[in-house]
Amino acid sequence: MTENLQAAVSAGVMSAEAEHRALLQSIVEVARSIFSAKASSIFLHDEEADELVFEAVAGEGSDNLVGMRFPSSKGIAGWTLVTRQPLVIEDLKQDPRFSREQAESTGYVPEAMMSVPLLHDERALGVLQVLDRSLEVEFSLSQMELLGLFANQAAIALDLLQRARHARAVLAESGSDAGVIARVASAIEDLDEEQREPVLRLLAALDDVLRADVSF
Repeated sequence: MTENLQAAVSAGVMSAEAEHRALLQSIVEVARSIFSAKASSIFLHDEEADELVFEAVAGEGSDNLVGMRFPSSKGIAGWTLVTRQPLVIEDLKQDPRFSREQAESTGYVPEAMMSVPLLHDERALGVLQVLDRSLEVEFSLSQMELLGLFANQAAIALDLLQRARHARAVLAESGSDAGVIARVASAIEDLDEEQREPVLRLLAALDDVLRADVSF
């Protein structure tokens, strides 16, 4: 793989990752604004480490929480991830699932919370939380549906972010193999629509074969 080609592929992967992170940040910013909340955050579940990682934060903690980790089974976020159930808690002090110690470690202890799992293709990718929404806005079913819409978009963005990071890891490890893939992708982009169609059918058939081999 030539240095120029590798640099081009790397730049594309890094650009995609940055775009997905920006989308996650915009989701928490809008969610915080819509619910007039003190903070909103998105956690990614790191399956290898079995930890939840702050990926995007708006409001309280936005300056220092991104990248912070804690066990995936701990606190309200952990409960939401494991059970895949949304929660609306008006008084966290009265809820045994709330980990005050964990909250204190972030520098902000909320009094109320909305927490929803981020599900994509039957996988629990993470958790979206809205902390201390305005009490002037009475909670309703429509608000829960709205939060669900935010969760759907966040789950898609998390999935894309994971794919971009996986591509970066493959690129770092594959060397010349990654160059072959990049050249094929580039060649397909240069084809006109009539030429591209049979090539894409061939690649789809190859993908089916590879998936079948993996299943066995």
